[in-house]
Parts: sequence; C-alpha cells; structure tokens
Amino acid sequence: MKKTALLAGCAALLLATACNKKNMDNPFLQEGGWNTPYGIPDFAKIKPEHYLPAFEEGMRQQKKEVEDIVNSKDEPTFQNTIEALENSGMLLGEVSAVFFNLSSCENSPEMDDIAEKITPKLSAHSDDINLNAKLFARIKAVYDKRGSLGLAPEQERLLEETYKNFVRGGANVPAEKQPRFREVNAQIADLERRFGKNVLDATNDYTLVLDKEEQLAGLPAGQVAAAKELANEKPETKGKYAFNLTTSSWEPFLMYAQNRDLRQQIWQAYTSRCLDGKFSNRQVIDSLVNLRMERAQILGFESHAAFVLDDCLAKTPKAVYDCLMQIWKPALAKAKQERDEYQKMIEKDLGKDAKLQPWDWRYYSEKMRMERYDLSDDSIRPYFPLDSVLQGAFRVATRLYGLQFVETDTLPTYDKEARSFLVMDSGRVSAILYMDFFPRASKRSGAWMTGFREQYVDRNGNNVIPIISI
Repeated sequence: MKKTALLAGCAALLLATACNKKNMDNPFLQEGGWNTPYGIPDFAKIKPEHYLPAFEEGMRQQKKEVEDIVNSKDEPTFQNTIEALENSGMLLGEVSAVFFNLSSCENSPEMDDIAEKITPKLSAHSDDINLNAKLFARIKAVYDKRGSLGLAPEQERLLEETYKNFVRGGANVPAEKQPRFREVNAQIADLERRFGKNVLDATNDYTLVLDKEEQLAGLPAGQVAAAKELANEKPETKGKYAFNLTTSSWEPFLMYAQNRDLRQQIWQAYTSRCLDGKFSNRQVIDSLVNLRMERAQILGFESHAAFVLDDCLAKTPKAVYDCLMQIWKPALAKAKQERDEYQKMIEKDLGKDAKLQPWDWRYYSEKMRMERYDLSDDSIRPYFPLDSVLQGAFRVATRLYGLQFVETDTLPTYDKEARSFLVMDSGRVSAILYMDFFPRASKRSGAWMTGFREQYVDRNGNNVIPIISI
C-alpha cells in the first residue's frame, strides 16, 4: 500500500511539474504578464496551441472569482460585489481580446478550428455567470439601495450597467426556461461565427483574372497596377491582371471598367457571396433570425430589434422607422431622378433597347460626374496620399484634444503592415494605437475599430492604458 501511494504521489508530482512547465511555455500564463513595453501582447510568441489552454485557465479563474463573491458571508456592497465582479476574468478578457481580434485580421484554418471549439464553451461560461441566481441577488441588493450609497458618477454608471447587463443576459428568465435559453445562446454564438467565416471564405474564393489589355479599358493606371500586383502573388496568374471582392478592388472596377459583361461578372460575384454552394449562409441566416427572435421573446421582447434597441437611444423599432422614413422619401426621389439620367446615358451608348442594371450604376455615376464637373476619384487621389490623410487626422485630434501621435517601430506588432503609434497626452503615453490599412486574405473586409486591451484601473489603483487598433 505504501509503495502504491508513493508511486501515485510521484505520478501526481510529475503531472503537476509537466503542467507547470506547459504553463511556463504559454505566454498568456506567465507570471507577471507580458514582458513588453506597456504590457502589449507579445504577438511573436503567441502560437495557436496556446489559446485553448489559456481560455480554459481564464474561465477557471473567473469561475473561482465569482464563487468567492457569491460565497462571501458579508453583506453585498459595491466593493465586494460590483467592483469585485468587474475585476474578475482579467486573463479571460485578455485572451479573448487577442484571439478574436487576430481572428478578424490574421485568420487561418488553425484559428477557425479554435473558434469552433471555444465558442460554445464561452457561451456556456457567460450563461453560468448571468444565470447565477445568488450572484444576481447580491447585485440587485446593491442596485436597490444605489441612491443611498454615495457613489461617484463612474461607480453609479458601473452599477447600472452591471445590473442592466445581467437582466439582458437572462438573470430574470424563469428557471424552467433557462435550459432552452442556454441552448439558444450557444446556437446563436456558433451561427454568428459560421456566418463570418463563410463571408471571409467566399470573399477569398473569387478572383476575376484578365489577360487582355482591351479588357482593362477605362481603368485608371493605379488600379491596373494594383491588379497586376495582385495577379503576380500567385504563380498561376503571374503576368495577368486580377480583381477580387475587397472593396478597394471591385468598387473601382465597377466605376471605371468599360466592359459591361465584366462589370456584371464582378457585381454578381460580390452580391451573391454566400447565397449558395459550400459557403452558403442561407440556412445560417434563417436559423439565426428565428433563434434571435426566440431569445428576445424569452427575455420579454416582441422581437430581436426591440431587444437590441431597448439599450439604444432610439429605444423602439418604430422610432427608428420614423427617422428613416424622413430620409427615405427624398432619397428615393433623388435615386429615381438619377436612374432616369443614367438610363438616357446607357441608351446613348448601347441603343434604345439597353436597360440600366445594378452593375451599370457606379459606372454611369462616375461618367456623369466627369461630364458635368470634370472630376473623378482618380484625379483627386494624388492629393490624398495615405500619410497626408493620416497626418491630417492626427492634426485634428491634436487641435481638439491636445493629443500627439508618435510613430514607432519598437513595439510588438501582429503583422508587418500594422503601424504602431504612441498616443501622448501632456507628455505622457496615454494609449497605444495600431493602424492596419490594407486588405489581405486573412483579414475580414470593411473598416472597424477594436481593442487588444481596454483602459482600466487595476486593483492597486494603477491606470492601465488601452491598446487600440483601427
């Protein structure tokens, strides 16, 4: 028996040692945080295999922190409940911010696989917190006496947002409905992930390749050069011209290309993304709409729109439509006027039988602008090089807020195209800013702002600066 116990003890020790070694190798789990300037994630050290263990540890830590709040014998206070909850899940928040931001701009099959595995776990973890009746009872106890607590404005805001988020997260859902509520949340999270993945994959799946110069008629020299550069990225299209479904490629093509059939091809490719085939989002959208409706009704709202808008300035779908209809009528009248003008232009070019189509709209809009004003996007582009626009934006921020922006190449970055800046306020670094301008296959299309870390004050009262990406 003693020998068996000794062997078991040795095995446990070896396992613990192995786990500690694995944790030490995981940059998310190293003691003391990131050993980098301003605590920026050390992107070069993060590998796909680090995410799942870090997510698991982050959820474990937050679960323990929530249990400590719930099991406290002290009366609920702002400090031991609201503030303690706000400070919980730091590791999970850090891992989530890095992973989901990089999934949007540095995606890969490995990242997709991790997202598929972790999404249902994160949904369940969130529900475990939002549906924790004892935790919500403590939050509500503090909320109910908020007027007598003498809280600072920031504390009042945090208390109100915490209470509201728990209610919107299902804290008041009856116990008998909670199992279905959890199922719906998990399915919505997975469908939203699948929707985004399909859009990115479908965008990357299409390329219009041209090999004759006459097919490029009307295109500005800059776009022709960009198309040649894109084609040269792949051996099979080297020396040709390629156009894809990123906005900087397809939209100028529709504006300038004289070949109507080619305009139709790229327009239909863009507008039919994810309609059918292996990247189809038809069923995803159908399921998502119905599940969002079901979730809203479980929470006591008539529709998903009513649920979303209840937390916005508009408050109701009716208020949104009332606002939109003020714009819709004059906008529709103007669009019809432009349509009639473009129809005359296409008849002049192609004959009386030609009918204006969606892939003609941008082309004739640009053509009309040239005829009337001798002005095109391409003619003004030389006056707006990227760095000039960037410095202009910075000057506005300096004049409005007194901020200074200092570009640096000494900070960790996640991609060679991402430029990093120190944001200075009264001589002190108040934020880190990454600006990532150009499309690539691993990056979802569009423009957005996100954060690798939000600003916060830590448990020791130290201000932690935000890390923002545009």
